[in-house]
Amino acid sequence: MLNAPQSNPLTRRKLLQVGALGSVGLTLPQLLAARDSSSASVSDSAAQADACIVLFLNGGPSHLDMWDMKPSGPVEIRGEFTPISTSLSGVSVCEHLPRLSQQLHRATLVRSMNHSVNNSHAAAVYAAMTGHDRGEQGGGAKPTDHPSPGAVLAKLRPPRAGVLPYVTLPYKTKEGAGGPLQPGFLAGFMGAGHDPFWVLDDPNSPNFRVRNLSLPAGVAAERMLARGGLLSALDHGLGNAVERPLAALNDFQRRAFDLLTSNAAQRAFQLETEPDDVRDRYGRNVYGQSVLLARRLIEAGTRVVTMSWAPDANATWDTHGGNFQKLKTTLLPQFDDACCSLIEDLAERGRLDRTLIAVLGDFGRTPKINNNAGRDHWNACYSIMLIGGGVKAGFVYGASDRSGALPIESPVSPGDIVATIYRLLGVDHRHELYDSLDRPHAVVPEARVVKELIA
Repeated sequence: MLNAPQSNPLTRRKLLQVGALGSVGLTLPQLLAARDSSSASVSDSAAQADACIVLFLNGGPSHLDMWDMKPSGPVEIRGEFTPISTSLSGVSVCEHLPRLSQQLHRATLVRSMNHSVNNSHAAAVYAAMTGHDRGEQGGGAKPTDHPSPGAVLAKLRPPRAGVLPYVTLPYKTKEGAGGPLQPGFLAGFMGAGHDPFWVLDDPNSPNFRVRNLSLPAGVAAERMLARGGLLSALDHGLGNAVERPLAALNDFQRRAFDLLTSNAAQRAFQLETEPDDVRDRYGRNVYGQSVLLARRLIEAGTRVVTMSWAPDANATWDTHGGNFQKLKTTLLPQFDDACCSLIEDLAERGRLDRTLIAVLGDFGRTPKINNNAGRDHWNACYSIMLIGGGVKAGFVYGASDRSGALPIESPVSPGDIVATIYRLLGVDHRHELYDSLDRPHAVVPEARVVKELIA
């Protein structure tokens, strides 16, 4: 039993009222329940970026048909598309990326990505997002996984109060239709308190709303503020006599309450306030509007937004069949509109220098086109793109061989890229995090920062 001071009695009813915050849609305390941490390995002043947007082309985008084309190769390798010139002299990209081609002067292309992880989506996604190799065929997210960058930043460089630290949208991508949640997006051994806030409603829908951050019908803001007063009373009444877990729960509820009543958090999701022409530029589809929402969240103070471009690993960029038709009619036009609009808007608003955009994928596609007019998984060589946030502008790093099968210059691993992302965000990739048993784990120990990519 709690012994509260008589001057501020805390009745059972008041405790239940505080707990009832969850009954009005407040599921956030579970997401916020985690140990705070600070370290000399984390530095806001050393950070070249304040935020990061990860556009994860889930399934494995074809480097050979996007930005490492081989037009002089045989037809079974070069494919159907024609390269076009870009704003970066001497560098070409696919004809179906016309808008993005005019942003290459702001970007870094890495054409020598490779990893030894097996070619299953789960293992490769996990490597791309965390820098670690689980060494397995398939498998969903596990509580023992290493954390994603969003989870690490939520812990080590949390934003101001009333701001969501880490958001993932618009899907909890499955490892195949009906399969388990892919690894690499969660907090893993850090605990569920640093998992992302999931936005799983379609932001392209005219009825879009974020249920976990919306007051239900019949619950006025004044009522929520009155309940907030109960939290203050609980603080005063518990004093130092309460056990740490209950005190911690109270803190997490307060932080969740801050989000539910935060104007900044609420406004970020009000896509209807964007002009129609802006929404059109990003693309009136779930991915285009998700990227627009990512921009708004970063502007509201969120540290990391991850946009996973697939409801399941086989649904979009996993082009084993009909590779060219899917890229030409859907995937590349949607990506071109969304990514280019994001770069343009951040640059125009003066935010690109402090916001890192990372266009990543699990792997590339096979140099040789298969019998289904598709390309299969290929981890031996692929490409990624980085923009803003302290990376060099107008730069190509590494090179692949004549068929795009192997790196022939400056090979780079997913761990190296993740370590570089951490450096740009002010986190030392050797920094130690602790699991629930207080065992230390370096963030990405077997990796190097690719200093050549940093401006």
